[in-house]
Amino acid sequence: MSTLHRSQKNQARPVRKGLHPRNRHNQGYDFPALIKSHPALAPHVKPNTHGDLSIDFADPLAVKTLNAALLNRYYDIAHWDIPDGALCPPIPGRADYIHYIADLLGPEQPNIKLLDVGTGANGIYPILACQIYGWECVGSDINTESLENVATIIANNPTLKDRFTLRTQPDKNHMFEGIIQAGEFFDVSVCNPPFHASLDEALKGSQLKLNNLARSRGERKAKNQSPTLNFGGLGAELWCKGGEQLFLKKLVRKSQVYSTQCRWFTSLVSKAENVKPVKKMIRKLGATDVREIEMKQGNKITRVLAWTFSQ
Repeated sequence: MSTLHRSQKNQARPVRKGLHPRNRHNQGYDFPALIKSHPALAPHVKPNTHGDLSIDFADPLAVKTLNAALLNRYYDIAHWDIPDGALCPPIPGRADYIHYIADLLGPEQPNIKLLDVGTGANGIYPILACQIYGWECVGSDINTESLENVATIIANNPTLKDRFTLRTQPDKNHMFEGIIQAGEFFDVSVCNPPFHASLDEALKGSQLKLNNLARSRGERKAKNQSPTLNFGGLGAELWCKGGEQLFLKKLVRKSQVYSTQCRWFTSLVSKAENVKPVKKMIRKLGATDVREIEMKQGNKITRVLAWTFSQ
């Protein structure tokens, strides 16, 4: 297990409620330390209305730079970057997913192999799994431009080169076919599904986030903001026909076909109302174990569904 598990110093910062005990971000953001390791973050950091150092989370460049700083300081990742409009993942929450997956697999499991279905342009789940636990990872996606960006990140980080490989999914109707090869076995698959049913719905959701951030700063509404840029997601990263529930049901059906080649299938579920129907479908298809893992970050609650067909 990586030395990245060592406890974070600076106990003066408040512990974040709900994050996994091993999460490196339980003490919040140490901006002076982040700036020291990643000076590009400095112009984006200033006191907020409470007098605490922070960034403007409605500014896509500030958020992306914060991510690069976090990955550099805590996970030894250099030159992380994503194209304009690509989904920018919250690092603490994504790390939580990986830690809970590690708990699911058990502490005595060596040589874990993980598949990320739809790794996007950020490649965040395999990056964290490689750097925290030393797992072998495969990231798949239908977008070749996204994969090219992740390939650049891998090329710039020697520790990823032997652990993180990429595969192109040529058919948007498939998740595992064409990716999982004959005779190949994965311990776990992870997925962050697109959660909107249309581009219009995605834009409305992004604008709502911007307005919420504006209210938190004491403004009536977001001004001169572009939801497409601020909460980006290249095509399939943010929306698909039928939205999150249809995507999850398709993922479950496809997982049954590959039930002997992957021990645990998992997926993030953003909308609470999708959990019950998807769990019902999983059981109907013959899964031997279904688990709902709740993750908390402050007042925000997200869920991971995990299922297996193994005895």
